[in-house]
Order: sequence, then C-alpha cells, then structure tokens
Amino acid sequence: MRIWSSQRNTRHVGGLINFRLERQAVVKKIQIVTIGGGSGQFVLLSGLRPSRRFSITSVVSMVDSGGSTGRLRGEFGVLPPGDLLKCILALSPHQELARSILLKRFTGDRRLRGHNAGNMLLTMLSRYTGSFTSGVQALGEILDVQGRIFPVTTDKATLVAELTDGTRIYGEQAIDVPETGHREKIRSVFLVPHHANQVKVYPPVLTAIDEAEMIILGPGDLFTSILPNLIVPGVTEALQATRAPIYYVLNLMTKYAETHRFKARDFVIEMEKVLARRLDGIIYNTAVPDANFMQAYAQQGAQLVKVDRADGWWEDRELISADLLDTSGGVVRHDARKLAAAIESLGIDLAAAPAAKG
Repeated sequence: MRIWSSQRNTRHVGGLINFRLERQAVVKKIQIVTIGGGSGQFVLLSGLRPSRRFSITSVVSMVDSGGSTGRLRGEFGVLPPGDLLKCILALSPHQELARSILLKRFTGDRRLRGHNAGNMLLTMLSRYTGSFTSGVQALGEILDVQGRIFPVTTDKATLVAELTDGTRIYGEQAIDVPETGHREKIRSVFLVPHHANQVKVYPPVLTAIDEAEMIILGPGDLFTSILPNLIVPGVTEALQATRAPIYYVLNLMTKYAETHRFKARDFVIEMEKVLARRLDGIIYNTAVPDANFMQAYAQQGAQLVKVDRADGWWEDRELISADLLDTSGGVVRHDARKLAAAIESLGIDLAAAPAAKG
C-alpha cells in the first residue's frame, strides 16, 4: 500500500509489495541500472533479483583496496574482484549455497590464508580467459546470474581523496579507515591511473545507461563506493544525457571517515556537485534503530541520517520515504526486501506512464 503525504512531491511507501501479484500483467521488463559498490549493491541487488518487473544491469566501482581484494591487486596486478563477487552472488538464485562456499576463507596454506574462495576463483578465471570481464561472465554463468554486471572501468587506478586542508589520502582502504582519531573533511575524490594518461569507462556501461529506463545510485559509502563510479570520464556525461529518472538511495548513517556530521541534504549536494545535474528523486529511510544501536554507532562517530521535511530545501524535490531498516544482523543496514519494494513502486508508476523515450 502506498500512502501519499500531504507534502508536495513526497510519498511514503508502507509495507512490502508481493512480487508475484502482478506477474501476469508484466509484459516488458523495465531496464534498470544500479550504480555503486560494496555491501550496498549486494543488498539492493538481492532485493531486486526476485522481481519480475526489472531487467537488471549493475555498474560496480573498481577501487577496492582492502583485505583479500587488496592483496590480489598487489600480488597479481588484477582488477579488484571483491565488489563484483558480491554482485554476482546477489544476482544468483543459488545465493545462499554460493555464499557459504565462495565467501569461505582459507586458513591453511600461508599464501592462501585470508583469501576467500570466490576472489581466488574470479581471479583465476580472469587470468585464464585473458580478460577480467570474461572472468566475471564465466562466474556468472556458473551461478546462473539473473542480470548483467559491469565494472565501471577495466583500467587499474587508485582512488585519491583531497581533504579540506589540502592533504591527499591514497587508496580506498586508507580513505575509508583513518589512521588517526581526527581528520579533515573530504573536499573531493579523483582517480590516478596506473598505466595510462586517463581512466576509460568500460564501453558497455555507456550503452546500459543510454538504454536505461530507471537508474539507482547507491546505497553505499558516498566517497568510496558511489562517487568512484561517477568520476570515471564519460559516466557523468552519460547520466546528464539520459532521459531515465535517476534516484539516489540515501545512507542510513553517517560515517566518521567520510561523511562525519553530514545532514541528509549534504549527501545530495555532494552527489549533484559531481553529477552536474539534479537528481530526480531521493529514497530515504524513516525508521529509527533502538537506543542500543544508536549508542554503539555514536561511539564510532556515526549518526542517523534524517530528512527534515520542514526544511524548505526539500520543498520541490521528490522524496520517497519508507521504513528501510534492517538490524537483524547486529548492524544497521538497508533491508533488501523493503528497499526493493520502494523501487518496485517507482517501477509501477513508470510502467503506467507514457514511454519516456520516443
């Protein structure tokens, strides 16, 4: 059920949509493109996969430098497999079984210790086929992936953050986890290519954006998961040219190293500054975690992100609000089903509207 708020351009989505209800009426799937990385994309894609309304293409950032992924980048010079592996698992109908096997970490052999089986398999497939994207496709075939997964670039690059004091931090992991207790705010992020003058976008990404009927940015860390996709040359230009509506899934919590003391509007301002265009809508959570969670996150310098509807800044924006919260795993994260239900409601509206492209 959808409850429309009295506030202009604001809607609230309540409850969960049963994806089976309208399956007979769905004739043409909506081409949806999701852009992000990390755990946020895993949650989003896990929720969208059961829907019969969408044909999914996921565009994934290629700057992960921590853990097993970081070691493989250093030892083999490969593109980071971790975030792509999460997306492959999310879009597989065998997700639970595949996760139990491919996310299992080696503990015996000294060189294998700490790596997970999925990262190693994707790396070996890529090396054997001679192409990282072919390796991704091959693992997708094994797991019967329902959708397409594209790296935003196949060029190796390092993510760099410039702080407000002019300091530069190199590498996604270093940006994400500060070495000291205090750090200046991030002013901007950019990519430093390893072997070329410029990082190039993977061409199928531009085709997917051009053919998209709906685009979802996030959820995920603003400076290390979402924006690293947008700063690849050609991506923002494609997003500026698209006629598809672009929706941004707002973060649930701020993050000390990246978005400390951000208000909800600050996330949108940073996103639109890079996009150089206005977002068509913002999807945000209305539920509040219990006091124990709030206290634990406060100790990490994190705060709940809230949209203040009384703030006139939001007046002419489309706001899609719902309880999107999941705390069942002991952490605050988006609920896959609830988030998918909110996006499904937008898909129903889009399907009912005149075709966006003539």
